[in-house]
Amino acid sequence: MTWTDLLQAIRAVLETRLFEIGGTNVTVASVATFVIIVIVTFWISKLIQRLIGRMLVHGGAAHQGTIALIQRGLHYLVLLSGVAVALQTVGISLTTVFAAGAVVAVGVGFALQNILQNFVAGVILFAERTIKETDILQVNDKTIRVERIGTRATIARTRDDEQIIIPNSNLVQSVVTNYTLEDSLYRVHSSVGVSYFSDMHKVRKVLTEAAGGVERRTKRKEPLVFMQEFGDSSVVWGAMVWTDDPWVAPGVRSDLNEAIWWALKGAGITIAFPQVDVHFPDGRAGGPPPEPQPESRNAPGPQPDG
Repeated sequence: MTWTDLLQAIRAVLETRLFEIGGTNVTVASVATFVIIVIVTFWISKLIQRLIGRMLVHGGAAHQGTIALIQRGLHYLVLLSGVAVALQTVGISLTTVFAAGAVVAVGVGFALQNILQNFVAGVILFAERTIKETDILQVNDKTIRVERIGTRATIARTRDDEQIIIPNSNLVQSVVTNYTLEDSLYRVHSSVGVSYFSDMHKVRKVLTEAAGGVERRTKRKEPLVFMQEFGDSSVVWGAMVWTDDPWVAPGVRSDLNEAIWWALKGAGITIAFPQVDVHFPDGRAGGPPPEPQPESRNAPGPQPDG
């Protein structure tokens, strides 16, 4: 076999018709060209991502999540552009492809609705940076620490040391308390009731000293002590301290409660508890009601006429 015969055989194989799309014959050569263009596009996308990543790092980009988001967006953009060029190169109109795949696209869209919703929510989280890794949040009455934000879901850990997976759409669409959004100051509050017969000036002084002695409170803010309300059985006082780590707030609250307990005990101030006084109409303090006395036979009564 001569070189001419070999080239003609290869040409015949490349021109072999495989199928037809929108009136365009798809041959082996068309498929090979499409695959080569997609591979080259993928390689170019990786190169662009690497270059952009280095530029952002040297430019002082704040967070790796932002860099990853930009790189991922560029990857999809370059890849879609390469696929479009590849289709046009082999003679397939994009309009024809879109028309042929419209029904399939609608079905896939409904099937992947929740996944796409969570993906878009992940992009919003990366872009806005209102929730970041290591942030401490309150979601659905549960305090959590964010460990990793993914494109579909966020991994977090609770105070019970349990890892939970939260769909990103929940963080975007629901009300979320971020205790570390702009600063990490967190207020710890405790209440205690004292007897109405207590010296209130002394109570204020003792509570202020107790709150100031809590070791794990931040020294950036002074404790706050105030008379909270007049209760049914006690005068209720409140004491507040602040901590720089909201995650340890339960432990700081325990320290504050213990400090208040021992300080009031040491000062001889009574910590009041609910009391109920029962009063009876006859003045007795309690006991069963008196038994009825039998009526006397000699008791006066109505007399017959005449």
